[in-house]
Amino acid sequence: MTNLLILPVLIPLAAAALSLLLPARAGLRRALALGATAALTGVAAWLLSAVWHQGVQVLRVGGWEAPVGITLAADLLSAMMVLLSGAMSFLCVVYSAGSLEARQEAGAHYPLVLVMLAGVCGSFLTADLFNLFVWFELMLVASFVLLALEAERERLEACLKYMTLSLLGSALFLIALALLYAVGGSLNLADLAQRLPGTRQPPLATAAAMLLLAVFGLKSAAFPFSFWLPAAYHTPPVAVTALFSAMLTKVGVYALYRTFPLLFAGDPGLTQPVILAMAVLSMVAGVAGAVVQYDLRRLLAFEIISQVGYLLVGLGLSSRAALAAAIAYWVHYVCAKSALFFVTGAVERVTGTHQLEKMGGLSRTHPLLGLLFLVPALSLAGIPPFSGFFAKMALLRAALRAESWGVAAAGAAVGLLTLYILMKVWREVFWKTPPQEARGTPGPLAMLGPCVVLALVMVGLGLGAQPLFVLSDAAAGQLLDRDTYIHAVLGGAP
Repeated sequence: MTNLLILPVLIPLAAAALSLLLPARAGLRRALALGATAALTGVAAWLLSAVWHQGVQVLRVGGWEAPVGITLAADLLSAMMVLLSGAMSFLCVVYSAGSLEARQEAGAHYPLVLVMLAGVCGSFLTADLFNLFVWFELMLVASFVLLALEAERERLEACLKYMTLSLLGSALFLIALALLYAVGGSLNLADLAQRLPGTRQPPLATAAAMLLLAVFGLKSAAFPFSFWLPAAYHTPPVAVTALFSAMLTKVGVYALYRTFPLLFAGDPGLTQPVILAMAVLSMVAGVAGAVVQYDLRRLLAFEIISQVGYLLVGLGLSSRAALAAAIAYWVHYVCAKSALFFVTGAVERVTGTHQLEKMGGLSRTHPLLGLLFLVPALSLAGIPPFSGFFAKMALLRAALRAESWGVAAAGAAVGLLTLYILMKVWREVFWKTPPQEARGTPGPLAMLGPCVVLALVMVGLGLGAQPLFVLSDAAAGQLLDRDTYIHAVLGGAP
């Protein structure tokens, strides 16, 4: 059963290699990408079931025992993230089939998506910090090229900024790894978790913690490391932006969730206030940037920063209730934000622009698009009965129970501002009289299908929220149960 752990990495890598070896035909590469992402989603669902019934799953690659060998480990959080990544990548491939030109599909788009997906899954499953660095680099290299494909001046400039800051983050990551190795003599997460509490060099451990917080904050686009995201995410094709939104920044958030409760739980007085400050400032900065935007894609990019802040609230509070609420919100947020980007692509296809001032009247000419926008918009704003309401209320209640009054107030205020922003988009795109007649079409079924699927998911998660919260609560319990993870990864190792 533990051999399942290699498949989420092996399937997309093998499909990417096969795609490059076979003739460069759009239909062939599309079919391979669809098959690989569908297979990955199935394997991830099986893996999640195995973790739920049998506990943490561990694979020691090549039979080498931890902490010497390469170890893959899946608990409920990592299995949930692999499943979410597989499902979203499948929908993004379907959307690509309807939104990209045949020459783009026949090019490097699908192989790069699959390589990036392998890096994402590897990041979720690794039990070793150095291998986390390796998977990060694989993921980032693929994303650089995806961002730069057929780039014009603005897009190339955004790519260079993104690449420069990512390389800076990678350099800081290596420095943090060197400090941790100097302190603990290991980079295996479970081994480090045992060694760090007894270290004779606590200042070095603290410095490593702050460096990791900066690195993962940069990769998750948390304030004050978020300035690169609005400049980069609004330039590539919508299918690529949706993929980046669903996976890239979430790997950074996952790395924070994986490392800080495990490695630095003994020093919450230092790390938790910093994380909570980053969370509140991310919420405020993101929504403040979105309020003034009239470029639809930039507006949604700023909203990513704001929503990352909610995810960090759970980690900053670090109670089981807060972590469970944040994990449930994580699932909802990925679905809602991806749906909004998908609808944005269809709207741009109809209007020929992503400037709000040039849009209008689509609720009369394309009512289905209006409905498909309204469901994720209301869900993201936290309006019942959609999925965002229950997750956001649970997170705010956890903040109130922890007597973090400022965090709760900021979360509630940002939720109201998010509703205002998305209703502004509704007014500009769907309600007002259009300045010019829209002559385009919303695209084929391949573009609208993923929007419909995600809208149904959000309604389903709202009306039937209990299974998600039960799963999220169990995942939060595993995050806080350091001993179980350490024992599973190290086994009989000293």
